[in-house]
Amino acid sequence: MNTLAHSAPVSTKALWTGRILTGLLVLFLLFDSIPKMMKASFVMKAFAQLGYPLRLAPVIGVILLVCIIFYAIPRTSILGAILLTGYLGGATELNLRSGNPWFLTIIPVVFGVLVWGSLYLRDPRLRSLIPLQEK
Repeated sequence: MNTLAHSAPVSTKALWTGRILTGLLVLFLLFDSIPKMMKASFVMKAFAQLGYPLRLAPVIGVILLVCIIFYAIPRTSILGAILLTGYLGGATELNLRSGNPWFLTIIPVVFGVLVWGSLYLRDPRLRSLIPLQEK
């Protein structure tokens, strides 16, 4: 029996909260990926300070854009959340390795929580996989 087919419906309030959070996350992440792809001067400066090869900026921007696209499409949103978790984990590690202040280090962690939280609010498949309450 397919348990995903019998998932509980998502309330309208949860659905719209999840959609709005998802929209805000997608916009923010686009504002992170596009400057990388365009090799914006502030991105190049940050890459140089971190010791990353400048040629990787557009590659990392495209990787993030692909993750965002998968996350934004409802049928592939869980895969997108998994991919974004990996991307954000790398960003967390980079901040830790670079000795950045704690508030910069936890930003990708917070975004990871928001990625999964907004998906949980809008996707009954995820709710059926990870129930937060007994039935």
